[in-house]
Amino acid sequence: MIVCAGNNETFDFAQPIGVGLIESAMNLTRLCLFDKPEFLLFVGSAGSYGEAQIFDIIESKTAANIELAFLSNDAYTPLDNVITANETEKKDVVVNSSNYISTNETLTKNFLKFGVGIENMEFFSVLKIAQEFEIPAGGVFCITNFTNANAHEDFLKNHTKAKELLSEYVQKRIKELTKR
Repeated sequence: MIVCAGNNETFDFAQPIGVGLIESAMNLTRLCLFDKPEFLLFVGSAGSYGEAQIFDIIESKTAANIELAFLSNDAYTPLDNVITANETEKKDVVVNSSNYISTNETLTKNFLKFGVGIENMEFFSVLKIAQEFEIPAGGVFCITNFTNANAHEDFLKNHTKAKELLSEYVQKRIKELTKR
């Protein structure tokens, strides 16, 4: 099953599950209860903490839920805040998820020290639901912006092209996998 956020980030080959951690968790849980898939693939846009470049395509099976306050020692969590569906030794780009878009470039560069490279609002909840239902899962992302003061404007400017690139990439990967 291929899923995406929804609203203005939809694809003709993907089921929308909602924007942010809560909507996506609720709606994906509902989908899995009624028709448990063999595999979950999330497709969406992402912001870069500095290493990934605009329009880079990134595949990952690892997500985190780390808030900016953690980086300045202003918060902690008793919860497990990193999930991986990665069965191999391959090092993933960790995708951070929050209901907020980061705009503080100085602060977000600190994510790179923890191996966290990009952010997408839904991916952590997708992997958490997949873990709960014991479904293998992964994500494919296209970078639309850097996490800086221009994040929203750059996202809007690059979103249409990013969706086109994601569509092409996913369609190509599907064809490759079905030839096996």
